[in-house]
Amino acid sequence: MLTTNAARLRLVLAAILFSTGGAAIKATTLTAWQVAGFRSGIAALALVLLLPESRRGWSWRTLLVGVAYAATLLLFVVANKLTTSANTIFLQSTSPLYILILGPLLLHERIKSRDVVFMAAVGLGLALFFIEREAPLATAPDPVLGNILAAVSGFTWALTVIGLRWLGTHGEQGSAFPAMVSGNLTVLLISLPLALPVGSSTPTDWIVIAFLGLFQIAFAYMLLARGIRHVSALEASVLLLVEPALNPLWSWAVHAETPGLWALAGAAVIFGATTLRTWYEARLAPA
Repeated sequence: MLTTNAARLRLVLAAILFSTGGAAIKATTLTAWQVAGFRSGIAALALVLLLPESRRGWSWRTLLVGVAYAATLLLFVVANKLTTSANTIFLQSTSPLYILILGPLLLHERIKSRDVVFMAAVGLGLALFFIEREAPLATAPDPVLGNILAAVSGFTWALTVIGLRWLGTHGEQGSAFPAMVSGNLTVLLISLPLALPVGSSTPTDWIVIAFLGLFQIAFAYMLLARGIRHVSALEASVLLLVEPALNPLWSWAVHAETPGLWALAGAAVIFGATTLRTWYEARLAPA
């Protein structure tokens, strides 16, 4: 029987692994299509071989949710190649804004008054990223386009989360991991025509790709699956905030990458709003 502390440790380790994605993607000389395709191919294979849950519960709904997840995976990699890692992860972290907007339409979930305040705060943080045109960096050659793609990835991740809830309403709670496998396979199939031929590459490139597929996706999701069963959803969401907190630090340490001041301000607003909302919901949970 897994103890609560062991479950918490697994969630923190999963968040740490997730957080390495930006720095690792920027460490390769491969194109975004190559990174996305090969990373997802390895992840899909690892999940199928190591996670029995991923081989059960497939349906047309699973494949549909996999499409939204595939879009998120692709956009995340491309955005990381174009803008800073910090911008990518915090713009993707605007997904709760889209969930609150789409929830009433797609899941018939009621918006509470406090959610409106949260939506306004996240919307403000999102806008701050686009106030000033950031100067290109060696690791972020097109920040404007990268920021746009990262913001879109927040929307597609929101669709993924809503899709997973939708699976649960149809009695397919165990279909999350088949959806993850489906999404990774979709990325592989879409990316291959644009990823081949590979051309010049280094051993470091393939070590990084293997790390991304095996650890940053597959092993991280396995830790998440094993740990989240033994803690509350609210506590899990707090522990997983380690990912957006560490992600920019890895890129700063490895690539000396520093986002612009307005982007940092936007990140602070989004991270602060998310943290406060999680804390407030946790206070209300016993009631």
